[in-house]
Amino acid sequence: MYRQGDVLIVPIDDLPGGLVPGPRDGGRLVLARGEATGHAHVITGPDVALYAAPDDIDRLFVEIVTKARVVHEEHGAITVPAGRYRIVRQREYVPGDYRYVAD
Repeated sequence: MYRQGDVLIVPIDDLPGGLVPGPRDGGRLVLARGEATGHAHVITGPDVALYAAPDDIDRLFVEIVTKARVVHEEHGAITVPAGRYRIVRQREYVPGDYRYVAD
């Protein structure tokens, strides 16, 4: 597993079926956007594909052929090796509900 701020990158054996291309922001592959700062966790690399579940655009998956880097303006960059991963955003409990952690 790999973590950068409120983003957890969890290895998985296979990608689920039916995924669609993940969201892009000006060509960037954004794993999560910080609500507090507007900064984004972005994954980069020559052979990285970002996918989303068709029924939930926030349920993201990544496939990396060689290696990738996850960068963010307020965190150190991390290198992620080849593989398939599920992207999990940290949540916190608020009375009666859950919300994503503001990064």
